[in-house]
Formats: sequence, structure tokens, C-alpha cells
Amino acid sequence: MISVFSLLAGCYVGLWGYSQHWNQEDSALGEEHQVYYPAADAYQITQDALRGDGILFEIQPNYSLITLWRSADNVQTGFFASLTGVQARYHYEIQVVPEGSRKSKIVVNVRTEGIPDNEVAQYKASTRFELFKEIDDLAAKFPPPPTTPASGGVNFTLLPNEDLKGLAKRATGNEDNWRQIAKDNGLNSPTDVSPFQSIWIANSMLPQKPTPAPSSSPTP
Repeated sequence: MISVFSLLAGCYVGLWGYSQHWNQEDSALGEEHQVYYPAADAYQITQDALRGDGILFEIQPNYSLITLWRSADNVQTGFFASLTGVQARYHYEIQVVPEGSRKSKIVVNVRTEGIPDNEVAQYKASTRFELFKEIDDLAAKFPPPPTTPASGGVNFTLLPNEDLKGLAKRATGNEDNWRQIAKDNGLNSPTDVSPFQSIWIANSMLPQKPTPAPSSSPTP
């Protein structure tokens, strides 16, 4: 009898400890991604990227959202998990943090239940869905519009995989103008930039639109 009770007690303690470990939420390290968009636009692009992956989510205040729980795959929960009814699953908590009028930071945390600690990293958004790459791809299709300073030039937004030479070719028609553009923006090389960075180009370097000829009025 003592042996039986000891065995049952041991199973109960093991089951309780297992249940405590697998039922409580674990969080992986958060991820961050910077985009050269106002927070409202970055928030919208993030939602579009999630929709493109078929990920359902709930809108939250302050440029945040929470995705619905998704079942994890290829996770062996084992004997005790089957007794406690634990389901291996995960979801994302996403926050867009403004960093100025034209720059934002997207912070993504993955929350898990029933997933071993050594497997949590597999469910990060950048690994599982390439979320940040999809956000950049969408931003490349719909880049922020250039803004005009008070006088003297125009701010252009770099596209992904575009350096100063590419921007100079796109904006001025001559990639050799990258040197002057770099000098005007305090940069040292054509690759000393990041995607969606805002680069100022002087009006004198931009193609000039032809002045329309004055219309002649018929002689009465």
C-alpha cells in the first residue's frame, strides 16, 4: 500500500509540475524592424502583410494588435500533455512605435503554450512567415511619397536593394550624381544607406520640366 501511494503521489507531483510548465505562457525574445513610414502607415502595412499570410488578428489601441492563437505543428507534447489537455499553440503581439514623423519601429513578440523552450525560436514571425520581408516587399510597391522641404530640393525614399547610385539614376537620370547626393546628406559611400531612408536631392540635380509654350490667342 505504501508503495502504491508513493507511486501515485509521485505521478501527481510530476503531473502538477508538468502542467504548470506547459500551461503557463512562455515568450520568446522579441524582434524589431525599422521602417521609414509614419506609425499609421506602418501599422496599415503590417496588417496587410498579416492578411496576405492568412493570419487573423484583433486590433488593439496605440498601434498594436494581437493575432489569434494558431496550432503549432511538429510538436511532441508527450504523455503528460495528453492527460492535461495541453494544446501546443502560439500567437503574436505586435506594436508599432513611432520614431519621428517619418520613421517607425515594428516590435513583434511571439507567445507560446505547450511548445518546448528549445523550439520557440522556430515560431518567431521573421522565421515562420518572413513577416518583415513581406512588410518590406509591400513598402517597395507603395513607397512613401517624396516630401518637399521649405526650399531647395526634394526628399526621396530609398527602395529595398537600392543604393545612392540607383537613387541617383532614378531621380536625376545619372548615377554619377551619387557623389554630390552623398555629400549633401553627410554620407561617405553609395552603400552607406538603409532601405526606406529619406535622402535629400537638390532641385538643381532634378530633371527640369519643360515650360509650356504660351498659348496664342486668335487675332480678333
